Amino acid sequence: MVEETIKDGAEDGAEDGMSLPFSHIPVMPEQVMAGLQVKAQGRYLDATVGGGGHSELILQAAPEVELVALDQDLQALMAAKARLAEFGERVSYCHTNFAAYDPQGLKFDGILADIGVSSTQLDQAQRGFSFRHEAPLDMRMDETQALTAADIVNYWDEKNIADTIYDYGEERLSRRIARRIVAQRPFRTTTELADAIALAYPPKARHGRIHPATRSFQALRIAVNNELSVLSDFLAKAPEWLKPEGRLAMISFHSLEDRIVKYAYRGDQRLQIVTKKPLVASREEVRKNKRSRSAKLRVATRNVT
Repeated sequence: MVEETIKDGAEDGAEDGMSLPFSHIPVMPEQVMAGLQVKAQGRYLDATVGGGGHSELILQAAPEVELVALDQDLQALMAAKARLAEFGERVSYCHTNFAAYDPQGLKFDGILADIGVSSTQLDQAQRGFSFRHEAPLDMRMDETQALTAADIVNYWDEKNIADTIYDYGEERLSRRIARRIVAQRPFRTTTELADAIALAYPPKARHGRIHPATRSFQALRIAVNNELSVLSDFLAKAPEWLKPEGRLAMISFHSLEDRIVKYAYRGDQRLQIVTKKPLVASREEVRKNKRSRSAKLRVATRNVT
């Protein structure tokens, strides 16, 4: 079952809807570091730096490690700069989507991508990722782009909305939901939309463990940020950025992402799979950090030839 997809490990917060500082408790830190096998004087790429938690671990793991930090969310990148300031010129930063990154000939000993929406993005009500707080229907990870969730629900036709919700949210009631969205639009806020989606469900199904709008909100976020196409593009490029025997570590948070990673690894002759099955968070980590429960880590290494 697809849940509201979260990648960072911060505790639930911002219940009053106020903006939080961008933070990052890295998910599966021990498994990630074991997978990357960080070496002294190595060069690493954190393709989704977030608040810098994984990058900090990489930089601390061995002497004279250098790191390139990417993020399309400018708030995240600024938070990472503050967190990693002690490492000085060992870190360089780039505001970009990882699939659009140009390494300009650099080769890396390891690449990490922690994909999905972050807990801080969800907890910052004004970003519009979550229906827990009333907020504008935004959902952009890169706030400089044009397309927002409001554009989709208010201007796309019913079929395209239904297809998006079905394909990206795996929502079996996508047609009913799209019909209600078109009938009730325009929508201004997250809570207005969530309430409308809930009404598309039968009355007995509106009060389950997962809110009826969860899958639809996931689908809208994926569509706004073109997440799955971007992930496929990145996976096609990233092996070329690795040195021989360099490691590629991918953390995903729902089945659509994990499936893309799994088949990209299997189908790429440049890569040798290290993790035959995805690694998951330990019971202890899930107990301390419930947001790690859906994380899956897959690791591959660049072939020598």
